[in-house]
Amino acid sequence: MKRPHIVLDTNVLISASFFGGLPREILGLIVAGAIDCSLSLPILDELKDVLQRPKFGLSAQQAMALVEELSTLCRVVAPSRRVRSICADPDDDRILECALEARADAIVSGDAHLLELGMYEGISILCPSEFLQTIGKSMQAAKRRRKRKR
Repeated sequence: MKRPHIVLDTNVLISASFFGGLPREILGLIVAGAIDCSLSLPILDELKDVLQRPKFGLSAQQAMALVEELSTLCRVVAPSRRVRSICADPDDDRILECALEARADAIVSGDAHLLELGMYEGISILCPSEFLQTIGKSMQAAKRRRKRKR
């Protein structure tokens, strides 16, 4: 079975790092090698900037360390195509660009602008719970196929 390939939005990365829950579960699947993840430099730059906001209490060095750790877990791509799809928040276009370059199966996001799209050029856009439901069904189906082959 081909591992799912995803792009995580900055808000999911923040939630996984600080608040746990379903976003942390997804990050755990990446760490375990069950799913592949791609990020881009614009996403990592945005993450570094957000992490340095006072409410997170991280120094520039701590924020950079977290970004570097994610860089080792995820493939970092350099999008070659610019997208202008989300007028309300053009920064969200960076997520779409990354997913296109990475040939991702899905974008996992909590961002309303992205979630409203639902799909972009064949790439599903799902909230963390929808993604985990989808991946769970795929893994169960793969187990059933392996059992039948025995």
